[in-house]
Amino acid sequence: MNKIIIAVDGFSSCGKSTLARALAKKLGYLYIDSGAMYRAVALHFLQNGIPFKPEEREDERIESALSDIQIEFRNTPEGKATFLNGVNVEEEIRQMRVADHVSKVSTISTVRRFLVKQQQELGKGKGVVMDGRDIGTVVFPEAELKLFMTAEPEIRAHRRLKELLAKGTPMTYEEVFANLAERDRIDSTRADSPLKQAEDALVIDNSYLTPQEQLELALRYAGRHLEISEN
Repeated sequence: MNKIIIAVDGFSSCGKSTLARALAKKLGYLYIDSGAMYRAVALHFLQNGIPFKPEEREDERIESALSDIQIEFRNTPEGKATFLNGVNVEEEIRQMRVADHVSKVSTISTVRRFLVKQQQELGKGKGVVMDGRDIGTVVFPEAELKLFMTAEPEIRAHRRLKELLAKGTPMTYEEVFANLAERDRIDSTRADSPLKQAEDALVIDNSYLTPQEQLELALRYAGRHLEISEN
């Protein structure tokens, strides 16, 4: 069976990772969480005091810091995890400390070029499901199947709050909603590779879909493309 590249883009807390991970498992594909890669870079910058805000950036320091970064995805007893320079940072990159800054880090062109190159290398052999914000427009514009995830802002905020509280992170709905709104604004308006729906992407609004329902819908879309690629 021929393999394809599946790009899953969309807003924060739309269930991109949940769908992409389940889709990859069902198809026997490699799942790549591009957002985790940006989070890992943000964590490295925070840990090492690398200035990344627009008014204080130093290109040389950023480029030097990137040369010290190695990001890997490894299987662990708890599932696939993100490793930064040999250390499992899966839990740490999901905390609000990183979430509050990852969109700012992702606006830096040097960072984007650094990670896009790695992402494209990972997808060379196809058989990949990758989620993010510019996968179908920049990383893999030739992807056979592009999905764009969306959901109502209030529902996204409630989902994110539930995740954070389950991990023991004390947050209010208002704080989470404001964080998501700011990330949406930064992601959609950045000059380099902004979040936008690819012209040939299929939209999945999962505001009122269960994870199983959205997976079944995505599998139907994937099945059509797999049939085409074999003909």
